[in-house]
Amino acid sequence: MNAILELFNYDFFQKAFLATVFASISCGIIGSYIVARRIVFISGGITHASFGGIGLAFLLGFNPLLGAVLFAVMSAMGIQFFTKVAEIREDSSIAIWWSLGMALGIIFVFLTPGYTPNLMSYLFGNILTVTSSELWWMFMLNLVIVLFFTLFLRQILYIAFDEEYARTAGLPVDLYNYLIMTLIALTVVLNIRVVGIILILSLLTIPQASANLFTKDFKKLIVLSSMFAFIGTMIGLFISYFLDIPSGAAIIFTLVLMFGLLRVVKIFV
Repeated sequence: MNAILELFNYDFFQKAFLATVFASISCGIIGSYIVARRIVFISGGITHASFGGIGLAFLLGFNPLLGAVLFAVMSAMGIQFFTKVAEIREDSSIAIWWSLGMALGIIFVFLTPGYTPNLMSYLFGNILTVTSSELWWMFMLNLVIVLFFTLFLRQILYIAFDEEYARTAGLPVDLYNYLIMTLIALTVVLNIRVVGIILILSLLTIPQASANLFTKDFKKLIVLSSMFAFIGTMIGLFISYFLDIPSGAAIIFTLVLMFGLLRVVKIFV
């Protein structure tokens, strides 16, 4: 216990702890919507499309997260546009943007002179390297998400569970969809440093799956998802530090293990 408490004396671990708190809140809320709306595959498409922006940033020499944000938001808007306006099947639209982002990312990284040592932290995550500026962006994203879902929760639920009824009731469904897709894109990108592009989808779905074992109420689902995400991420962070293994993989492994244990508890209790 003393060894664990001593970790909080280090600046890098304090930042990692704050990143855990912010990631748990944003992924808890957005992930609950993703699971309720059954758009996990869309989130995966946005996640992998953002790799194109990271590759472009390495090539041109600017902040990789900024490039990821641009590509993630662009792919989110593109998926919605292709599906609703161009009348392309949703799964085909997702596959197009998913493949395009990954292909461009690989090309840009290949064209980048020299070696890109930070690439692995974006692919697989490294929460111990989160910077102060990234924490501020995560904090501001949390404020926006909490405010948005607090003010428009009823409308969001209408759209999530019965979009046709929401249209009949006169709600601006398309506007809400574009706004929420943008928030999903930002959540994915700003939490990449926690578990990486490859694993971020797990942080948006596994805590929600655990929470679904105990409640079907959307508000309670958000609270439980955020709580499970925080507990799993912190335990994974400690495991990563003491065993000297990749933090992203340790966090996701812990979340999966938690889900399995909670499932057993649910069966026998």
